[in-house]
Amino acid sequence: MSAFRKNLAQDPAGEDFRFLFHVCGNAGVGKTSLLRQWEEFARTQVEAATAYVDDSVHSPVEAMEAVAERLGRQGAAFRRFGKLLEVYRQRAHEAQRAFGGQASAEGPAGEMSAGASSSASLAAQVGLVGLGMVPGVGAFVGAVNPQHMAQGADKLWAALGSRLPSHDDVRLVLDPVGVLTPVFLGELAEVSRKRPWVILFFDVYERTGPVLGEWLRDIACNDVYGELPNNVQLVLSGQGRLDARCWGDWVDQVCEIPLEVFTEEETRTLLALQGVTDERVTEVVLRLSGGLPVLVHTLAQARPSSAEAVDDPSGTAVERFLKWENDPARRNAALACALPLEFDEDVFRAVVPAEAAEEYGWLRQLAFVTNRSGRCRYHEVVRVPMLRHQRTRSPTRWRETHQALAEFFQAAQEQREEVLARDDPWGDTQWREWRAQETYHRLCADPGRALPEALAETAEACGQGEGALRRWGQLLAQAGEDGDDARVREWGQRLAAGAGNNSGANSPDGSAASRLELTHAGDTLTSVLDALLAATELALAGRLRVHCIRGLQHARADRYEPALADFRSAIALDRERTDGWEGLARTLLDAGRAEESLAAWNEVVRLEPDRAEHRTYRGWLRRRLGLRADALDDLDQAIALDPRQDWAYVNRAMLRREVGEAPAALDDLEQALAIDPFYVGAHVERSRCLQDLERWDEAEHVMREAAELEQDGDESVWIRLNLASMLLSFGRDADALMEIDRAMLTPRHGELDAPWGSWAHGLRGWALHGLGGREDEALDDLDRAAQTGGWTPMASVMRGWLLWEAGRLDKAEEEFSRALAHDPKYPWCLGGRAIVRVYAERYAEATADLTDAFAHLLEIPKSDAEAAIARPVVSLLRTHLPGNRAAVTAAIRLVALNTHQLRWPRLTAQVASVVALRPSPRLVIAALGVLRGIVETVRALEGQQARTEGHRNPEEIEDSTDTLRAPWKRPEWRRSWALRVMGPLLHIVERLPGVRGST
Repeated sequence: MSAFRKNLAQDPAGEDFRFLFHVCGNAGVGKTSLLRQWEEFARTQVEAATAYVDDSVHSPVEAMEAVAERLGRQGAAFRRFGKLLEVYRQRAHEAQRAFGGQASAEGPAGEMSAGASSSASLAAQVGLVGLGMVPGVGAFVGAVNPQHMAQGADKLWAALGSRLPSHDDVRLVLDPVGVLTPVFLGELAEVSRKRPWVILFFDVYERTGPVLGEWLRDIACNDVYGELPNNVQLVLSGQGRLDARCWGDWVDQVCEIPLEVFTEEETRTLLALQGVTDERVTEVVLRLSGGLPVLVHTLAQARPSSAEAVDDPSGTAVERFLKWENDPARRNAALACALPLEFDEDVFRAVVPAEAAEEYGWLRQLAFVTNRSGRCRYHEVVRVPMLRHQRTRSPTRWRETHQALAEFFQAAQEQREEVLARDDPWGDTQWREWRAQETYHRLCADPGRALPEALAETAEACGQGEGALRRWGQLLAQAGEDGDDARVREWGQRLAAGAGNNSGANSPDGSAASRLELTHAGDTLTSVLDALLAATELALAGRLRVHCIRGLQHARADRYEPALADFRSAIALDRERTDGWEGLARTLLDAGRAEESLAAWNEVVRLEPDRAEHRTYRGWLRRRLGLRADALDDLDQAIALDPRQDWAYVNRAMLRREVGEAPAALDDLEQALAIDPFYVGAHVERSRCLQDLERWDEAEHVMREAAELEQDGDESVWIRLNLASMLLSFGRDADALMEIDRAMLTPRHGELDAPWGSWAHGLRGWALHGLGGREDEALDDLDRAAQTGGWTPMASVMRGWLLWEAGRLDKAEEEFSRALAHDPKYPWCLGGRAIVRVYAERYAEATADLTDAFAHLLEIPKSDAEAAIARPVVSLLRTHLPGNRAAVTAAIRLVALNTHQLRWPRLTAQVASVVALRPSPRLVIAALGVLRGIVETVRALEGQQARTEGHRNPEEIEDSTDTLRAPWKRPEWRRSWALRVMGPLLHIVERLPGVRGST
């Protein structure tokens, strides 16, 4: 006590101050009692804010939640942390609810362009990396390695599922500790500024150390997540020394407080303080307690009233305590409450005899009972002999009481399920804890009957990660010890060992996801599942679930064939259960076998036709395969089954936007946002619909609203880059550059991984090019885009235009040709290569490229494109380029920039900059004639039906894999767009000095 008190008198910034205490000693020596005294002193004497955490937490996230809750009672509202934690719980459940942790169907974003094979390519070409581009396995809890993000958007979103509204949510689910801890420390710093001290007590550290050790070390010593304020002190308490592998480099910073058993003199002093002065009683206490403070105190509280009780030499300290308690009701209450692992007043009344129902207050005050926030537990030194006493004295009563407790916790789960609003309650911490309690009591009551179900539940725990598995292993091991059943004990030990002791590694909240390899976590859980499948005790239903969960682990590690084998084994066990079919469907989709996946989804819907989620998932897949009518039918039925399913509305909105029904899509999005106003992905999709309707200012406003929704966390990279892409299309390069730089400076992201890094650098390069004068910097960004996320056609086209302008014609042509090998109908790319070939004086090839460009852009016959557009343009350039090189190059640069835009706010200024280069009057007049000819050609097309297969209604393209028909994919829109850019340009040129009146 003196050491603790003296330390709090020190300056926290001084050299003598110790910020980390470790109280150690054997069970029963008084560690928890000492922590209580320290906490009381800190609160009352130095006005410290304190939080006490014991082994009821099983992960860093649970520890942070417990600390926030304790400090919240003292006026420290952890609002930002609490809000972010709630988002994490919701997003993690959304990612898992489809199938034991697998991802859900596409949600808020989706693809925006077809043609490129990967979603990273889509990001670069269109500037939109959607959420859930490919649905797939997405149980990040304990098994997904964020390093896989660098492998491209397809793999990332296959892991994540599409219900996650933003990139920040993706990162939150992948690495909750990495995202939550800095926010938690920020809130802790706020408390530390208002209080002289903040002291966090972590008791029973011998149990929590394996899951909290590295996290505590990192926040206390390494500043991994941010700086811990000087006046925040940590106190650890447990049996044994600190693990040198974790704390070895910091041992000299730890103040060790070892506790020993009482000496005889100390025992006599305590007994005297308790009013025990009879020498015979003192001798008995000395002999039975062995100096353990908890037993000394317990026996002192139950001092005998008769000499006969003292003279009886039999029994242990606990048995003597029971003999010395004269009130049968109290004695029975003390015995009964040893059976639950912990109890509150509700559990107390459920387990004690009726005559003892009013003894809860007495029991809570006993020396061996720890009482925290109404949750009580016995000290193990006392509980273990009490359990043995009851198990051996009355096996029947032992079974009946445990059975009653199991039923009590089962009823608690059922009540919890009524308010959970989720199909799978395993993701809920409170429900899972009550299930653990129920399982423990059933194992104690009847281990032979309960073990098969407990093993099946172990498979469910595997689905929640290694932390949950570790908890289940500890549960079985304790049930085996307490119930004295060798099989249960052995299984518990095997499971606990299988879960490993990585500090925080793949805990239920996925705390070490950013530091562990996927294969490690997957193999750890898979090895446990292998053992379960080999167990003779496992029943058929449990075997089916184990196959499904092992299949999920294989799929997470991209081991598709073993995963498919597991799901097919599950189906073989019971073809009428959806578990196996759903896992098969998702894994087939991850493996790129979409048609087979749809066949499996059909089985899922056949078995559970009234599940709205299934309809939504299948609707998403059908839309992806181009089966729009069927997709719409599924989404309509999903909404009819569950009108509150916001992501079904968003999926239907995407479908409607794709077929040109943006107003109807907006109606769906209004419904989705009425259900969840903070659904960021719905806001983003709404912005896209407004863009399709050419309501540009509204579209920008809505996208900015979406970005503002992320203000409590990181600035969302995904939304900022979407906004930047939109601003580029509006010709606002400076504003776009600002948003890109904000995205790239997002806190804690560091260097952006693919696809975000690739997309960001690509957009930045083009923004710099648009601003002018920073071409070398623009090329550097485009190079980094390729290095970060791999090659994309858009990156090559952008590089081609910049290289052409720099006069590096051979390199420019290589880039354009490379992109065209991927997409031979890319108008912007064909036009770029045509210009390169004009400058290289290869006019026939240039004419061919320009012909193809306009034929594909306007969807007109090549003969018309060549005669009306390509030949006149090439002839114009061939004639006037030699004498007007600077002006022609500037004009072509203007065209290249503006043909990548939807709005042209700087068009007049841009034309003026070309005119400032003094093009010859003959060139200006000739260019005016060519421009008029192109405009007349396009105007003649207005109202005409497209002459190629591109113009079809949704039913006519039912079997097409080209699932996107956004406005800019339709020829009539592109023709209108061409007139919108060329009409004002023609108007400006016609009014140039020396041009007015020309023919």
